[in-house]
Amino acid sequence: MSPQQAGSDVFLTPKALLAHWQGHRRLTRRVIEAFPDDKFGAFSVGGMRPFAVMAVELLRMAAPTVRGVLTDKWEEGLSRDTLPKAEVLKLWDQSTKEIDALWPKIPAARFAETVKAYGQWEMPARDIILYVVDNEIHHRAQGYVYLRALGIEPPHFWERE
Repeated sequence: MSPQQAGSDVFLTPKALLAHWQGHRRLTRRVIEAFPDDKFGAFSVGGMRPFAVMAVELLRMAAPTVRGVLTDKWEEGLSRDTLPKAEVLKLWDQSTKEIDALWPKIPAARFAETVKAYGQWEMPARDIILYVVDNEIHHRAQGYVYLRALGIEPPHFWERE
């Protein structure tokens, strides 16, 4: 198969995948912002974890996964501690900048290569990235439930700018 033929089979370029993910990250950031400071790390529904714990989990996976795909060094970074909303937002912005800086350094072929992420998941690099995006969407949806339970209208899920 020639490079031109292979290129015609590409559904989503690395650049488009990053743009899609960053749209989700902008929306998740707005969900974090919508939480009252006193409820961010304390409120939960039905035995689920507080949203602050989920947000830290997302931070522990986002930039470290991009770094892992690039370098094959898989370190989660942050501890599992709950952080105040202001600190999460600060780290969220730093993480976004790191993702934007590292992403263009990943060779396109790397996304199809099998990686062993965090010593446990063996799959194509694109699939681990999609897992991180899916996990973010899942936890953001829990945040939506929490906000509604608190009487707060969450951001529209389709507004990712």
